[in-house]
Amino acid sequence: MTNPAWLAPVRAALDGAESVCPVFFRDDDAGWEDDALARLLDLFEQHRVPVDVAVIPDALHPALAKQLQARAEGGIVHLHQHGYRHQNHQAHGRKCEFGDARRAGQQATDIAAGWVRLTDALGPACEAVFTPPWNRCDQTTAHVLEQLGFRALSRDLTAARLHSGAVRQLPITVDWFGRSAGQRWDLTERGLRVAASLSGQRLTGVMLHHGVTDAEDLEAIAELIELVGAHPQAACTHLSELARCP
Repeated sequence: MTNPAWLAPVRAALDGAESVCPVFFRDDDAGWEDDALARLLDLFEQHRVPVDVAVIPDALHPALAKQLQARAEGGIVHLHQHGYRHQNHQAHGRKCEFGDARRAGQQATDIAAGWVRLTDALGPACEAVFTPPWNRCDQTTAHVLEQLGFRALSRDLTAARLHSGAVRQLPITVDWFGRSAGQRWDLTERGLRVAASLSGQRLTGVMLHHGVTDAEDLEAIAELIELVGAHPQAACTHLSELARCP
């Protein structure tokens, strides 16, 4: 196993953990950049580490659906819904597909249509988990998801917590492409962010975007999942399993 310096804080956090730390990896925007998606999923399958893939219903085509179904059968790749069209509906402010610019009925129509499209294409491989595009949605979305029978909602930890009833909220704690003062984090900062999440004894979720993942990113991601996948104090899992936890 390699021992890159940027992972030293992650290893130290796991070595010092008082209990096993649950970790999940979520990759967004399946339906775009298929070749890049394949390269990333190959990596997770090689290391036998689970990865949750958020699939854009309107972007899913038959060839990709077939490939994703085959990967899901292996138990490493897990599939769930990523909005509907990944389309911004806000006239002002930050981009959002499911925000206050849309009434409950409009949101419900799109989310339900997306679920039908995914389940028709992917069958039982599609899990009742929802990731909103740009990690943004509002309280109306949470109510709609509960009414439609979704089990989990995954956004960013910085998003205001919603009243979600039976829908469990499973936040991302580290954005692989995070920025500070407009500058993308380097590997040292990413390692510190992952370590801080682990040290907080909370669920650690790492968000990836295959469409902007280059060769250097793939190498570093491989180093990270090799470490957490083998460490006895880390439990790599997936969103639908976490949704079943008490």
